[in-house]
Amino acid sequence: MRVFVLLFNAGTDNEGIHSIRVGDRNTIMMFESEDDATRFALMLEAQDFPTPTVEGMDDQDIIDFCKSADFGWELVPENSNTVVTPPKQNVEETDWKPESQTQNNYDNYSSQSEEQQMSDSELDSFRRRLEGLL
Repeated sequence: MRVFVLLFNAGTDNEGIHSIRVGDRNTIMMFESEDDATRFALMLEAQDFPTPTVEGMDDQDIIDFCKSADFGWELVPENSNTVVTPPKQNVEETDWKPESQTQNNYDNYSSQSEEQQMSDSELDSFRRRLEGLL
């Protein structure tokens, strides 16, 4: 099934997917309706979030990504009587940076301790899974 998700910096090396915090877990919202996803994106923008891009993807690709990243997922039905709104509080720091702040991302990654870095094969595997979502 085709669903719509919100991406930040879509198509870049610094791409991020929008998630909400449910308890202690990040959860990706999968919208059945592109209009509902666009409405949600506009509400985020009204909260001074960077403007997300609404992207259509296969729901199984998103679910597979969520399982591999230990994220939850929630399907927002198209003909829901409830309007989904973003939480009033947002996290202070995201795992991705707005495009204007990405120039030193590689340097920051390279300076992490050896324990925190992924092996090249793990990184390549993760990159292939993310590219598969596109």
